[in-house]
Amino acid sequence: MIRRALILYALFFGLVLIVGWTMGAPFTARLLVETAAYALIALGLNIQWGYGGLFNFGILGLVMLGGFAVTAMAMPVSTAFWGSDGPWLIGRAIIAAGIGALLIIGAGRLDRIGFSRGWKRTFQVLAWIVAYIGFRTQIDPAVESIESSVRWIGGLGLPSWVGWIFGGVLAAGVAWLIGKVTLGLRSDYLAIATIGIAEIIRALIKNMEWLTRGTLTVSPVPWPVPLPQAYQADGISVTDSFVYARAGYLILVVAVLVAALLLVQRAYAGPWGRMMRAIRDNYIAAGAMGKDVRARQLQLFVLGSALIGIGGAMLTSFTQIYDPSGYQTIDHTFLIWVMVIVGGAGNNFGAVFGGMLIYLVWVMSEPVSQWLFTRLSDWFVSLGWAPIPEIASRALQMRVFVLGLVIVLALRYAPRGLIPEVTGRTRLDEKPTTKTESPDPA
Repeated sequence: MIRRALILYALFFGLVLIVGWTMGAPFTARLLVETAAYALIALGLNIQWGYGGLFNFGILGLVMLGGFAVTAMAMPVSTAFWGSDGPWLIGRAIIAAGIGALLIIGAGRLDRIGFSRGWKRTFQVLAWIVAYIGFRTQIDPAVESIESSVRWIGGLGLPSWVGWIFGGVLAAGVAWLIGKVTLGLRSDYLAIATIGIAEIIRALIKNMEWLTRGTLTVSPVPWPVPLPQAYQADGISVTDSFVYARAGYLILVVAVLVAALLLVQRAYAGPWGRMMRAIRDNYIAAGAMGKDVRARQLQLFVLGSALIGIGGAMLTSFTQIYDPSGYQTIDHTFLIWVMVIVGGAGNNFGAVFGGMLIYLVWVMSEPVSQWLFTRLSDWFVSLGWAPIPEIASRALQMRVFVLGLVIVLALRYAPRGLIPEVTGRTRLDEKPTTKTESPDPA
């Protein structure tokens, strides 16, 4: 298995060299940065699906939260907002939300002081109503005041890497709330629930213009490393400046990816990993052995979501623009699932390899298809036939076809992934290696 992994990674880097030779160093550096970020997101999904068998189809929402986090932390401070009544109004809304949360938590624990189940549910419903009304009476005036004056609260002016950390924390916190509600559902219902929650997150982010700017977009998002313009100011050429800047960004992203990979791999190879595999393979038996199945699944869900949030923050920071309307299900959910399935669910190195390979195929299928269609069209013209119309749009659509072809081939010839999970199970047809004692003739 190690030999196969080494060969596949070597072939991948061979493809990268070919891309660099044909497309140029700046394009290849950009491709590698995005590839590493998507590999981190695939690693997060592998923790959820490969370790715990959790069908998370809400990846898009977590990626969007990561992107929002880096803009909230790294964008410049809005002096107009902090000089207005906005902070005081937002503070009152936060206090109202906190009081409402305490009411809801308290109502959920009334049975501990002697209230019956019926009274407990009645007070819970009342607590939710009071909390909602109290929060809306504070947040609505705050939103109206901000949108009518400064329109957007701005950021905090912190380094971008702080936004990456906050992206992981924010995604993990939201995942904890989602997991507390949905992890009791069966796998197919869990998938449906997470899809719905992801759409709710996308709708909130697109419509909360006072907080996220919505469809107006946020740009330019600062980098954690020097931009190409900084290198150009030192007399470096435009092409080389993009290579140097993107190479610096790539080093930082790869460092985060490698650190996460090593930490997760070390944990999965120990007792914690064996417990997670036991829960995934037979949660009923694991529960009978005294394991807290729901708590461990929630742990996996939160940990994987944190990596997904960090990956989403990295992508937003690199592109320097946060556009909620640019997040699509096929790019930020379906594509991630293909990465894990093709790479090998349950194998960290397989998930990372699948993330890098599938994103490379996804990006390069368009220019390769356009080159091929152009050559075919010229050949058709030389034969007196009509040229191929709308080559650019057809080449863009070929990405979906190529991705589907990759899935079919992978499921046919490598159903467990290109680098499948390695288990320590003993084959049933193996003969025992220890000798048995002969019965006592007496």
